[in-house]
Amino acid sequence: MATADSAPQHAMRPPRSFWADMIGPAALACAVTLAHLLTNNRYGIHRDELQVLSDALHLDWGFVVYPPFTPFMERIGLSMFGVSLVGLRLSSVLAQAAVLIITALMARELNGGRLAQFTASLAVAVSALPMFEGTEFQYTTFDYLWWVLIAYFVIRLLKSEDPRWCVAIGACVGLGLMTKYTMVFYLGGILAGLLLTSAGKFLRSRWFWAGAALAFLIFLPNLIWQIRHDFVSYQFLHHIHVRDVSQGRAQGFWRDQFLHCVNRFASPLWIAGLFGFLLSRRYRMLAWMYIVPVLVLWLAKGRGYYAGAVYPMLLAFGAVLFEHGLKRLPRIGRVAIASVYLIALAAWGAYISTGIIPWASSGPLRARALENNGDLREEIGWDELVKTVAGIRDSLAEAQQNVGIIVGNYGEQGAVEILGRAYRYHLPPPISGTNSAWYWSYPVTPPSALIVLGFSREQADRAFTGCRLAGHNGNSEGIHNEESDDHPDIFVCAAPRLPWPEFWKEFRRFG
Repeated sequence: MATADSAPQHAMRPPRSFWADMIGPAALACAVTLAHLLTNNRYGIHRDELQVLSDALHLDWGFVVYPPFTPFMERIGLSMFGVSLVGLRLSSVLAQAAVLIITALMARELNGGRLAQFTASLAVAVSALPMFEGTEFQYTTFDYLWWVLIAYFVIRLLKSEDPRWCVAIGACVGLGLMTKYTMVFYLGGILAGLLLTSAGKFLRSRWFWAGAALAFLIFLPNLIWQIRHDFVSYQFLHHIHVRDVSQGRAQGFWRDQFLHCVNRFASPLWIAGLFGFLLSRRYRMLAWMYIVPVLVLWLAKGRGYYAGAVYPMLLAFGAVLFEHGLKRLPRIGRVAIASVYLIALAAWGAYISTGIIPWASSGPLRARALENNGDLREEIGWDELVKTVAGIRDSLAEAQQNVGIIVGNYGEQGAVEILGRAYRYHLPPPISGTNSAWYWSYPVTPPSALIVLGFSREQADRAFTGCRLAGHNGNSEGIHNEESDDHPDIFVCAAPRLPWPEFWKEFRRFG
């Protein structure tokens, strides 16, 4: 494409003020940040967030579900903010704000002007997936940031032909591997792009191998952890993949590329960006960085959002092509078309935000958000669960005060451990066999009585002796979620039917 390949290595265009170019994207990033800061305390902590926080109290170089970066970040959040939703989610919000700025920078490096930079940034801001990533702290949030940052560094590499950018790329690959293992798919796209395009010349540079070595060194502690734990994360991921396919969660992969990963009105931009990269001799590598991970994830029956972070680079180039196309029109036509398009993007983004962002704590907007966003429903009821458990513990006779709390899933585990401490209920650490908690084992002195969560009556009677119904798990708002619907009963039981060591071998589970 002439637009990209004609972009000089240094400057053929009049010098522009960087800060003047960034006013629009920066204002947009600030607006997105403010929106999340004002709404991120509407409900409670999500069950996945509770797992991350629980893992954050047991820092290690690896966890069953994910590498250590996200728990490490939330350990910092806990130290700084305590159990504050706004504080704990701040790192995710800032990561998404950074994505908007980086997307604008990609458009700038591709020879886009202010309209292209703002359009690209807006297209990302009003897309469902990046919008959601600012509402919770999860490993997907930081994974999204690393993918986008790598794309920016690749553009800088290809534009400048300075192989030292390989070191920055390697650092981000290493951080990505310490965040989420799907970075492997993106790495496949990067290597394919190098091998199949003129960018292969960088393979002969010592800087490429320095970047590869840096990525390996950053990832090495987790790799050693995996070796010591028999690559348990692979076993977990296989289990989750089989579950997702059997439950139909992998269906609609291509629909998600158009409706969830990107704002539907931004689809022309990313499609144009993809073809633009394919036709560009200099930047063709980025097309392969899209094609390979998306096709592999589709063939492997991955979930649609796994590939979401490849779209900002396409949107950036698509916005540049859009801007250059408008230059052929009279000024009034340029203004009219650009205005209509940006309004359509923003309007659709505002509409879909009502099903993603908890704009209101009551009324129709709250009802719409809870109806359309199952993740918001999973944030409700944890504080009531912990209060109920504390009440059951306090009601037990003195002879039963050596009480343990055994849980059936990681949400209950995190709620007891994190909220039990935050609300000063002085609950004992939860006994959990789910994911990494299985490695933490059971108390050296086994409890004489067990408060049992996450089990049906049949499961409780099969696993433990002397079970009786002691309470109910739900929420006062009547919201239907996994806890209220699938685990409504709380039991008090005596010892497991098997000796503790044998029981523990069978208690391990992935979830």
